[in-house]
Amino acid sequence: MISAGEFRNGVTLEIDGQVVQILEFQHVKPGKGAAFVRTKLKNVINGGVVERTFRPTEKFPPARIDRVDMQYLYADGDLYNFMNTETYDQIALNSDLVGDALKFVKENEMVKVCSYNGNVFSIEPPLFVELEITETEPGFKGDTATGASKPATVETGAQINVPLFVNIGDKVKIDTRTSEYLGRV
Repeated sequence: MISAGEFRNGVTLEIDGQVVQILEFQHVKPGKGAAFVRTKLKNVINGGVVERTFRPTEKFPPARIDRVDMQYLYADGDLYNFMNTETYDQIALNSDLVGDALKFVKENEMVKVCSYNGNVFSIEPPLFVELEITETEPGFKGDTATGASKPATVETGAQINVPLFVNIGDKVKIDTRTSEYLGRV
């Protein structure tokens, strides 16, 4: 059991039959009255975010989230197919469940499939990926005073902003959490 006084960002709990992850928390000690913990909770199943307060002594059971490494095989219409590389079991997930998680993931790359009690609720792409630029405008010489950037399309079809010196065919490293350009490879 985890008490509200021990809350940390990223902890996953079961509260009132819901599986929630703590996005933000703040211990508040008002001048008058008892202390409390103000939190922002995300429901991991449906993605809803709520704010809620707790007494520091309230306790909740931790939720057991299974994260399995799987290989992203291919997309077939609205279904995305994954394979467990140890057991060779394959699963197909709906595009509503996958969302934008695969916008930087090429076929045959590894991702983490997150499930609770056997029900898959999200896909975690690798933190960093290396992709090739397939489309961008040429940079103009001398237009670098402000550290300017330009839009570019990578081989998965996703759009990112890159510095002016990046050209078509360059391989770049991207942070999948923020969609930021990190450098050329």
